[in-house]
Amino acid sequence: MRLLLASKSPRRRQLLAEIGLPVECVTLDVDEHLDSPLPPHEVAEYLARRKAAAFPKEKIDDDSVLVTADTVVVLDGRVLGKPTNRNEAVAMLHSLAGHSHTVYTGVCLRSHSDEVSFTESTTVHFRKLTDKDIDYYVDNYRPYDKAGAYGIQEWIGMVGVERIEGCYYNVMGLPVARLYETLSSRFLSR
Repeated sequence: MRLLLASKSPRRRQLLAEIGLPVECVTLDVDEHLDSPLPPHEVAEYLARRKAAAFPKEKIDDDSVLVTADTVVVLDGRVLGKPTNRNEAVAMLHSLAGHSHTVYTGVCLRSHSDEVSFTESTTVHFRKLTDKDIDYYVDNYRPYDKAGAYGIQEWIGMVGVERIEGCYYNVMGLPVARLYETLSSRFLSR
């Protein structure tokens, strides 16, 4: 079994490689704009399914499974995407500081003959952060490619996250245990 990862995320690539299956990264450019509003907990899986649908089925051979994913951070019912600049990153971190939020990752697995998708959620509790903490993190880690403007595996996660409820790897962008369980039951058992 070979996994075709349609993601630019180095974290997803690393996590998939560590479960022991061959991984090939494939290019996929999909518009992530929502045509109509969705409940925040449905956004990530919707986008993962949209990405999977955009990949040509003929490029998935009998021994391959396409993996697409999307991660969103939801604070008080509002989806926080990836910041486009420093000011947005700082504002997002200020809004997260001292509060709890939920990270949703939607995953879609698609073979030549089967498709399944799911959403994993994890609650993250941030401690209060100082302006100095936030400025240091944004200026040194430049989290512009991360939903909610942070990576839990980076400095801000080490000093700012008090606790989580759920899968740590989900917050990194890929709920590995659930993905492996789904791969095993739907695709590897054949």
